[in-house]
Amino acid sequence: MPEILYDAHPSLPRMRPFGTLLTLLLMLGGILVAVLGEQVLPPQIAAQVGAQVDGKMVQMIGIALFALSTLQLLVWWVTARADHLEITPDELLWTHGLLSKQYTEISMASVRTVRVSQTLFQRIMNAGDVTIFTAGDTPELVVRGLPDPGQIRELVKANPQSGA
Repeated sequence: MPEILYDAHPSLPRMRPFGTLLTLLLMLGGILVAVLGEQVLPPQIAAQVGAQVDGKMVQMIGIALFALSTLQLLVWWVTARADHLEITPDELLWTHGLLSKQYTEISMASVRTVRVSQTLFQRIMNAGDVTIFTAGDTPELVVRGLPDPGQIRELVKANPQSGA
């Protein structure tokens, strides 16, 4: 079995830092609303809607908020775990999919260019998007949200078989 130089899945907090934080805050808010019930409502709002909203309704809203935000976070996590990049001295292997899989194998000898793109927040989180070009102008592989994309570029560049 060849030596594995790089092995990673896209990272959820690195791919969606604000979305993950917001979802976690919504989960916490949902728990607070479900546990505290009507006590969460400010007195002015409670007086205005007092007859229309009871404690059970507020608790159900909190439970629904928690459940929906948990479901969203779970979907994002499963999506991130369904993708996988592995680099060996001879090839790059990209696996995509959960139930049905798609495999993309690229020989290091056929790699022409490696492009790393990072937004400001991706740079802060040490993540980025990696684009691999072989022959032609269209990329052979585009991977979003990988941790330490500079290491990927260096591994491919340092490989004597690659043209990058």
